[in-house]
Parts: sequence; structure tokens; C-alpha cells
Amino acid sequence: MTERLVVIGGDAAGLSAASQARNRRGPDDLRIVALEKSGHASYSACGIPYLVGGEVADVEDLVARRPEVFRDELAIDLRLRNEVVEIDLDRRAVTVLDHRDGGRYREPFDQLVVATGALPHRPDLPGAQAEGVYGVQTLDDGVALLRAVESARPRDAVVVGGGYIGLEMAEALVRRGLRVSLVDAGEQPMGTLDPDMGALVAEALRDLGIELFLGEGVEGFSESGGRVTAARAGSREVPADLVVLGLGNRPNTALAAAAGIPVGETSGIRTDRRMRTPVEGVWAAGDCVETFHLVSRRPVAIALGTHANKQGRAAGINIGGGYAAFPGVVGTAISKICEYEVARTGLTTAEAAEAGFETVEEIVESSTRAGYYPGARRMKTKVIAECGTGRLLGAQIVGKEGAAKRIDALALAVWHGMTVEDMTGLDLAYAPPFAPVWDPVLIAARKAAERVERLRGGRAGG
Repeated sequence: MTERLVVIGGDAAGLSAASQARNRRGPDDLRIVALEKSGHASYSACGIPYLVGGEVADVEDLVARRPEVFRDELAIDLRLRNEVVEIDLDRRAVTVLDHRDGGRYREPFDQLVVATGALPHRPDLPGAQAEGVYGVQTLDDGVALLRAVESARPRDAVVVGGGYIGLEMAEALVRRGLRVSLVDAGEQPMGTLDPDMGALVAEALRDLGIELFLGEGVEGFSESGGRVTAARAGSREVPADLVVLGLGNRPNTALAAAAGIPVGETSGIRTDRRMRTPVEGVWAAGDCVETFHLVSRRPVAIALGTHANKQGRAAGINIGGGYAAFPGVVGTAISKICEYEVARTGLTTAEAAEAGFETVEEIVESSTRAGYYPGARRMKTKVIAECGTGRLLGAQIVGKEGAAKRIDALALAVWHGMTVEDMTGLDLAYAPPFAPVWDPVLIAARKAAERVERLRGGRAGG
């Protein structure tokens, strides 16, 4: 008898799971139905800011595989604009709303993958529903914002929130020639960095002509004729023909929770290393799940396409009869704001303290290339190590072209529990067009190792 797999969500995690399951089980053995509520599937959500900013020319450039590829070549029944509105675990079926005609139907399953992604934080504030206020989560959202920029010709834009989404959207709007203001409740943008590194990001944003209103949460939006005219923050009104909400997101787990699928302390769906939920035959992957931080040893919910693809792959391999696991994360992320690059991995100083670590930190300024080589740019690297052991706990980088991808070497060191002393001997590539003879990663590690040793010696002497 043919087994039935239903996948809720048609993006990175869901379709990775479906594809991997199909690779191992043919259509006579496993029938696969993938249900996606939006009008696009298998696309790069991370590319949306670059579509809005004009660096990506066509929306179809962000689509990895067309729906007909899944249907015709992989025998996966991918249905767009079909939203699952209920999961019935007792009857092993989902209820689906077909947005094309408004009809509802039930789809039975033997195995279920929940890949419902994340929801953007949309504040319940006066004027938040006005025309011209946009959240950007799906490709449909990105297309709507792009059309507004191109057709309405706005002059003033306000971005609410200084995280990755907010800053990337601010860059997109600057590229479109808009006057951009950024409003954030934090004292510095990029709350995922330490404040001293966040201050470098703030400086970079001001250099780009973006006006910052920091330490001021948005209290509402003014409107005229149903259209937004300003964002209200503190005692001021910041003019806006267009508002983009970049307040981050949260796991989209209401559907799973209503069905009785357990949700963890981060509001993400609980899974084991193989992406199985505690409910037999139910799997979950992507931005909707809770995962494990390998440094803090605590559950976290981090929405990134890299994790979603890996988790979906693991789920699909296991459904297909193989064995795969997703071990966890170290919190590596990277972003670009025009010519500036920002990256982080591991724990910030505050996160390390919260996890019970005593730390030492070092910030070094260096250059992306040999100082005499044309195009060398300044960059700052911060490393955070455990006092005593010298274990690398985290790192952050702010710089210009050629800076931020160095975070990968630091992420690898965090992943494997290396000490900063271990890192000073790393055999990193050197040539003047790519790095100074002492790479910034090695300089930061060496400085931190020296400080750890001094503190260790001082305690021993005391």
C-alpha cells in the first residue's frame, strides 16, 4: 500500500524534506503532497531585499525550482495558494483552504512534515494597518513592496527595527534613492552584536545618509486617507511615504500547537536530532522549530535558510529510510549594508554571561588586504573567549569588502571548541590581495590568548 506524506510549507525546509524523501522512495511507495499558502515556492527569501533594491532584476531569479519541476520530474504534488488551516492527528488528515476558489478539503497523511516557517513581528499599534506599511516575510510580500516602490514613487521611507531584515531593507531603499530613516528601540542597531560593535554599524549607517532614531520604540503611525504619512516615535513624527517593518520574527507554530504538537520554551516546535517531533509520524523543520545551541547548550529559535535546508534534508532522508541528524547551531550570521559587512558567530558577551561563562574580550583593527595593496579596507574583529580555558565562545566582525566572510574560520573554531591559543597556529591562506601576513582572525586570537594567559598567571600568582 502506498504511504502518504503531506508537507506543510513549500519553501526551503518543506521542499528539501520532500525532495530527499523522493530520492529514496519512488511514487509507488510514497505519495507526496506539498501545500504552500502563498503564490511562490522554492525561493530564496534572503534575496528579497536585493530584489527590492534592484540588484536582482526579476522575481523569477529568486525561484530555485519551478512548481512544474516538482510535479513532472519529482512526482511531488506541489499545490500553491493551498493553506493548511487544521491538523487532525487522530484522523491523520489536514484541512486545506484553497485560496484560488475559497473551497476547503481534507488531505489524509501517514507521515507529516510541518515546515510553516516564521511570522514577522507586526506591532498592534495605531495605524499599523494603513496602506504603505509593509512586513516582508514571503516572496509575495517582497513583490508587493517592489511594486509600491516602483509605482507610488515614495520619497521618504521609515524602517522600523535595526536587525538583519531592517538593515538589509534600509540598504535596498537607499539604493532606490529614497530618504531613509531607521527607528529602533535599542541603543544601537544590530542587537545580535555587542553594543561596541553595534556602534560601528550605527556609524556606517550614518555614513550612508540614513537618519537613526535609536532608543525610541515606535508608538504608532499617522495616516491620511488611509495611507501612512509618518511613524511616531517618542515626541517626534518621522515622515514616511513608506514603512517597512523589520522587527524580526517568531516561529509560526499556532497550527502545530493547536493540534497538540509540543512547542518548546522558545515557541518553536520541539524535535530530536533527526527532526522528529514527540508525535509519531510527525516531523518538523525550518524556522518553525526549536534547535540546540552548541555553545550555550540551550534551546534557541534562529530563522536562517541554511538551517532550514539542513533540517529539511535530515527529515527527508529519515522519512526515506536513511539516517541523518541535525546537531544544532552556533549562531553564525552575516549581512551587508551597502559597502559595509557585518557578521557574528557563537555567543555575544551578554549571551555568554547569561549562559554562565566568565569571559575575556579583545577587539582588533586591521585591514582586509596587505596595507600596501590597492583596495585594502579597515575592519574590526572582536573575539570572546572563556576566562581560564581560553575556549573561543564567539566572534563579531564589522568592516568593508573582504571582511565579513572571515567569520567562517571563527565559526569553525567555535564549532570544534578550539581555544584562542589553538587558533594562533591556524594555517590560513595568505597573499597580499586577500590578507595581511597576519590575518585579522589570527591577530584577534593572538591578542585574546595573551590576555587569557595574563589573567591565568595573575590568578596563579595570587
